[in-house]
Amino acid sequence: MTVVKPFRALIFASMLAALGCHAQTPIKTSAETQGRLSPELTRRVEVLIRSRASIPPGYQIQVGPRTKSDVPGFDTISVSFLADGKSSKPSDFLISTDGKTLAQFSRFDISKDPKLLVSGEGRPSRGGPANAPVLIVGFDDLECPYCAKMNDQLFPALTERYKDQVRIVYRDFPLDQHPWAMRAAIDTNCVGTKSPTGYWNLVDYIHEHAGELGGTEKSLAKANETLDTLTRAEGKKQNLNLETLNACLAKQDDSTIKESIKLGESIGVDSTPALFINGEKVEGALPLGDLYRMIDSALIASGQTPPPPPTPIQAQPQTPPATKPGN
Repeated sequence: MTVVKPFRALIFASMLAALGCHAQTPIKTSAETQGRLSPELTRRVEVLIRSRASIPPGYQIQVGPRTKSDVPGFDTISVSFLADGKSSKPSDFLISTDGKTLAQFSRFDISKDPKLLVSGEGRPSRGGPANAPVLIVGFDDLECPYCAKMNDQLFPALTERYKDQVRIVYRDFPLDQHPWAMRAAIDTNCVGTKSPTGYWNLVDYIHEHAGELGGTEKSLAKANETLDTLTRAEGKKQNLNLETLNACLAKQDDSTIKESIKLGESIGVDSTPALFINGEKVEGALPLGDLYRMIDSALIASGQTPPPPPTPIQAQPQTPPATKPGN
């Protein structure tokens, strides 16, 4: 028997799923078993799967009947694993019509533009306009030192090189171990809803001076007081309605921030900073040259011509490592 593609990991995942609470595969009626494999062919399938995926003897392998597939020359069979009276979710395999080849592959939907994975809609932006060919969405924690380094070094380099070709947006992802990060996110958003310029002024200042907030005693109350003072000063500078701004600061509504956290978690964010370049995730330390290549690729895919690479790339900053919960 020929195996078209290794599938040990896929089988093993299905085997582990047998420990969950899935309904046992129902017994087929006589009308549904017309495509059932012969006992000899069923055994060949079972032996191959058990040996390739190192399935323990305590797991029974159940092989379902043939059904028509959309792959020429192959039918579909469903395989599940039974242990302790519980059956795993079935996994589909392909078996050739002559019974000599077993295959399994994963199918992924690429019909959607990955840029739509996470949008910048409703968020203050810097760099290019709303229709810029490349959108960089950063999940940011204002108390995260690595986010501060990225904000100070990386994004100025990107906007200098790409000008209006790149639009940069932050979404909030304050980590639990950073005591004033949530308040900083709420305060900056109180300004950001009315003034993108004021928002970025606050973000830049807070990132630059994060180590000073709370004073030498690192007081949370003092840090919160300082954040509110900075926000009021920026609101006054941007001619915002101070009564409305003060009401926003007093309310400390975190619902929007929690929605942003939920969005991040749904697309695999578990540390900061995390970037999405037209939907492609970047997390942790990465040489700026590699980041340039990713942005250039996104530009080319959009029909744009990337600018000439700066020299020397080796001297450029790197994306900082990520801060994970608990660090």
